[in-house]
Amino acid sequence: MKVDANEFFRQATIHICSSLDIKKAMQRCLQYIEHYMPVSWMSLYLYEQETGILSNLATVSSRGSITPLPPVVLPQNAIMQIEDEFSKWQGVKIVGNPEHDAVSWTVYQQTGKADISLLVMRLVIEEQRLGALTLIAESKNCYDQTHADLLGLLREPFDMAVSNALRYMEAIRLKDMLDAENRRLNRELSHVSLDEIIGADSGLKGVMEMARQVAPLNSPAMLLGETGVGKEVIANAIHYTSPRKNGPFIKVNCGAIPDTLFDSELFGHEKGAFTGAATLKRGYFERAHTGTIFLDEIGELPLQAQVRLLRVLQEKEIHRVGGTRPVPVDVRIITATHRNLEDMIKTGLFREDLWFRLNIFPITIPPLKHRKEDIPMLFHHFMRRKSKELKIHTIPPVTARSIERLQSYPWPGNVRELENLVERALILSCGRHDNTDLEIEFLCDWEARKDVQPFRESGQPVLSLDQAISRHVQKVLTMTSGKIYGTGGAAELLQINPNTLRSRMRKLNIPFGRSREIPASMHPEKML
Repeated sequence: MKVDANEFFRQATIHICSSLDIKKAMQRCLQYIEHYMPVSWMSLYLYEQETGILSNLATVSSRGSITPLPPVVLPQNAIMQIEDEFSKWQGVKIVGNPEHDAVSWTVYQQTGKADISLLVMRLVIEEQRLGALTLIAESKNCYDQTHADLLGLLREPFDMAVSNALRYMEAIRLKDMLDAENRRLNRELSHVSLDEIIGADSGLKGVMEMARQVAPLNSPAMLLGETGVGKEVIANAIHYTSPRKNGPFIKVNCGAIPDTLFDSELFGHEKGAFTGAATLKRGYFERAHTGTIFLDEIGELPLQAQVRLLRVLQEKEIHRVGGTRPVPVDVRIITATHRNLEDMIKTGLFREDLWFRLNIFPITIPPLKHRKEDIPMLFHHFMRRKSKELKIHTIPPVTARSIERLQSYPWPGNVRELENLVERALILSCGRHDNTDLEIEFLCDWEARKDVQPFRESGQPVLSLDQAISRHVQKVLTMTSGKIYGTGGAAELLQINPNTLRSRMRKLNIPFGRSREIPASMHPEKML
């Protein structure tokens, strides 16, 4: 039968490109080409050059997909054949009898089908060896060069189809992984009740009582407090204790959204609404439908953005940028700020009507310095969590004196500063091979930090933590005339291991040695 090669190519390509599901694409192509050549089924194999494994990605017949064959570890003669053919062979290979072909025989002897013939077409894209497409007929010597030439016309369409299918499968795999991770995180978060927050029965007892009152309701809640006190933790607990816990929980840092992008980020945009809007985008409010939206740092919103937010709160619907119809949204709102919004209202920086809408149920979270009874629990919590993150199997011991010193510090950075201090202490402990106590006093150097405040008030630069530690160490070295070890040495005064002190001095570029004079540039009074 005379075949119009152009028409064959066009129709077969349409079938090959009809689906990203490679099995469907192969089956549709098979149903077309079986009118032009004998074929019982079609198989797609991927070749892993590093391992010599041939994997059956898909096998189909005209009646549907077939369970793929298990992966095959090719013997050395079959691997050598593939390597040779990939480098030299350009056409479609005809295998009239699989017993005479090392690769075909290795694969198909496990099926028990010896009376078959094959057309084998290699698949390559961007010089990467993908594998091979195989057509199988259920008798020997069924194929001739005419059949091979027809199949050869479809090399490029199959190359592209397989490459796209593999990318699609990888995207699906990653999406499934992401969905699974989101489900896992939601399960974990759903177990974070208000009672499980550290300090719920002590320093945060009043906060927890108010949170329990508002959690079952749809009323807006406003979380007030200094930076780092844990406003997001409370917001999480309110959402996952509420009837909306199975809905989305969308967190938005209002201070991180430029005013020009505010509408698009919060309310979304229609396709073609502006240059670069290639697709429809659902904004934060729309994504939070039936759940909760947490607007952190609400005091950072510019006035124009406040007007648009107020309209959404009043109407309970949003308008996408470029859209003509309103989109209803059912969203519970939780806001947070470290600013004094009442003072901002007086100066015209925050709208009073928006404040009335958001400040229905304010909850003030006290700073860490006002709930010192929570510090030991928080400290040990962060020790366990950070040790796990850093893969530290043995947690260094901590003295009661260290805990007392932690409780005596004012913690201007609140819980976040404590968390960062724990992480830093654990990192520094990683290089030690002894089982000495965690060096909280040395790390924090409260006295050096107290010296920082006058500098800030006088307009002079604030010392970094390393600078403060360096300054304090040099003061002690001056007192001991450079002595590190033994009675009256710097290590004894600083209450740390001498080897650890020398390690810190190297890191801070502090010269050591009893008779070695400290350079003038490194002298304590020269550090400012």
